[in-house]
Amino acid sequence: MSSAAEKPKVDAASRAFSRFGLSGRTALVTGATRGIGKAIVEELAGLGADVYVCARSAEDLEARLAEWRTAGLAVRGSVCDVSERQQRLQLAERVAAEFGGKLHILVNNVGTNIRKPTVEYTEEEFSFMMRTNVESAYHLCQACQPLLAASGDGCIVFNTSVAGGPTAMRSGTLYAMSKAALNQLTKNLACEWAGAGIRVNSVAPWYTATDLALQVLQNESFKAEVLSRTPLKRIAQPEEVAGTVAYLCSPAAAYVTGQIIQVDGGYSVMGLY
Repeated sequence: MSSAAEKPKVDAASRAFSRFGLSGRTALVTGATRGIGKAIVEELAGLGADVYVCARSAEDLEARLAEWRTAGLAVRGSVCDVSERQQRLQLAERVAAEFGGKLHILVNNVGTNIRKPTVEYTEEEFSFMMRTNVESAYHLCQACQPLLAASGDGCIVFNTSVAGGPTAMRSGTLYAMSKAALNQLTKNLACEWAGAGIRVNSVAPWYTATDLALQVLQNESFKAEVLSRTPLKRIAQPEEVAGTVAYLCSPAAAYVTGQIIQVDGGYSVMGLY
């Protein structure tokens, strides 16, 4: 039998989980099989959310779903290239059917980059970048808005980047433009959809240990330069970004909307320190 002294600890843990946990909530996460997306899925599902995912590669998707089933996580999903409009509509329809017409959480995680001088971008590359990074997220918000509103407690989180912030960095202009667009979309939707009970926020990571970032961080001199501009003197791990996403989706963040939270080890505030 538990002693009276132990009860406050149990109660405190229960209160904490009710504020930061996601039990009973449904979520859609795009680009979910690798890097930050994978970490987000595991964070949300680990906190009790029922998660639906999508990815372009059927092989990657099946491998991840098998992993998550083995880990006892409530995750299901389907193949979808969110850069294609019709596939986005079909994804929203599948999610509506899976979750009974309601959705609590939409995490727009998909993103890509092409690094080259501005004058070298082709028309096709411009269209591809905008379609993948901006249009896909914008249109999924449109398609899922009725589902989020129906939940009575909807939440959208965009995975943007410090590249979309007020200072320039060597990410390529198209990537920076696309992430800045998502940051502004965050602010506008937060105001427009607040009346429907939908909160909208963004996380803006600095260099994180993902396949996309590690390609450029193989250059040791560039990595040293990145670390020199990072007060915490290390590269972020995907789960550190995922933790911030989970907080924004939780009841503890019920009064947080329209914010772009920098997950950057201090990069955005360093200046000439």
